Amino acid sequence: MKLWDKGYDIDRFTESFTVGRDRELDVMLAKPDLLGNMAHLLMLNSIGLIDDTDTQSLRAALREIYASVDRDGFVIEEGIEDVHSQVEFMLTRRCGDAGKRIHTGRSRNDQVLLDLKLFSRSALIELLGHVEELFRLLIDKARENKDVLLPGYTHLQVAMPSSFGLWFSAYAESLAEDLLLLGATYHQVNTNPLGSGAGYGSSIPLDRTMTTRLLGFEDLAYNSIHAQMQRGKTERNVLFAIAAIASTLGRLAADVCLYSCANFQFVHLPDAYTTGSSIMPHKKNPDVFELIRAKCNRLQSLPNQMAMICTNLTSGYFRDMQLTKEIFLPAFAEITDCIFMACLVLKEMELNRNILADDKYRYLFTVEDVNDMVAAGIPFRDAYRQVGERVQQGTYTHDGRTLRHTHEGSIGNLCLDKIEEKFNRNKWDYTPAIEAERKLME
Repeated sequence: MKLWDKGYDIDRFTESFTVGRDRELDVMLAKPDLLGNMAHLLMLNSIGLIDDTDTQSLRAALREIYASVDRDGFVIEEGIEDVHSQVEFMLTRRCGDAGKRIHTGRSRNDQVLLDLKLFSRSALIELLGHVEELFRLLIDKARENKDVLLPGYTHLQVAMPSSFGLWFSAYAESLAEDLLLLGATYHQVNTNPLGSGAGYGSSIPLDRTMTTRLLGFEDLAYNSIHAQMQRGKTERNVLFAIAAIASTLGRLAADVCLYSCANFQFVHLPDAYTTGSSIMPHKKNPDVFELIRAKCNRLQSLPNQMAMICTNLTSGYFRDMQLTKEIFLPAFAEITDCIFMACLVLKEMELNRNILADDKYRYLFTVEDVNDMVAAGIPFRDAYRQVGERVQQGTYTHDGRTLRHTHEGSIGNLCLDKIEEKFNRNKWDYTPAIEAERKLME
């Protein structure tokens, strides 16, 4: 079944080539498509294009199919090219000619854009929950280990004293700032393209304000051409937000890979989350974090892939957009899986609480000594030279000195409460969207 069928056959390979992976990927859009159908149906009824009897029949069928998606899954049957065709076919099978009327005033262009926005909205809400779980874990770990020291590095050379509290909370604050981008894309996603048709509106007097309200959108995408030009751009911006989180998580994973190796031994990974070697009996590899690092690097490439598909397209729809689904839809599952695995291992990861006892870290406190001399009245450059000469001559010792770091964001003043405030401030209110979807399918 093809929504565009006009009674002639096309070459079989052409059909396969143009349908692509729609039948596979569109399963992920089933619930958004059903929500869009319900809102469009109620709107068509309100303007007198579908009568009350047919509306009742179609509403019942849509509710039934919607409930079955979670219970039984959703299948796009052989010979049906996408989710829109499958839903219309199911409605027609249940409700007869009433099912053929529901496409009135729509194009697959605004249908798929609506589906992608509803899918993205739900996926962003779910992703926020996973990011918050990782954030809370990092903050808790920072609080528990704020006094456990470890060496800080620059250029992979021993630099200055750090702490596990400082390290964990650095990634927590990075996630808090990643929410700014995630929230911005949520608000861009949360606008209604339904009624823009193929990009030029419709002669049917659609009530687009009504469908906006029913679907819980914050606003309309008013101009019908602009609404269609959001396709590709919206996905790219969402992918930039996902890439920001992937950047934070990928760097954390790289740290864990480094810190867990035998040359560092800052952390110990639980055996259950490591893998072995086929030849070396002693090996315990941090494959989980290596794969998180690789997947996060791949996720950071997706905005550019999306841009390359959409670059130099003029206004109006092009079939190029079909390929954007292959990049976009799986990205949420990939970043979610990475966050889930990171949380799983970080909860049980053991920390080395006596790292600085190793003599290789004896120069870690040179800056502390310079600062003490400055506080005693010696000019900084003179103090720097004197300590440097002791290092060169091999006479420098730190003698287990205590640390006095008090400024905001230092190892002695992590400002964890302030970082939590930042995270909470950057979250957004998604309850109107959840409530609207619930009411629509009641």
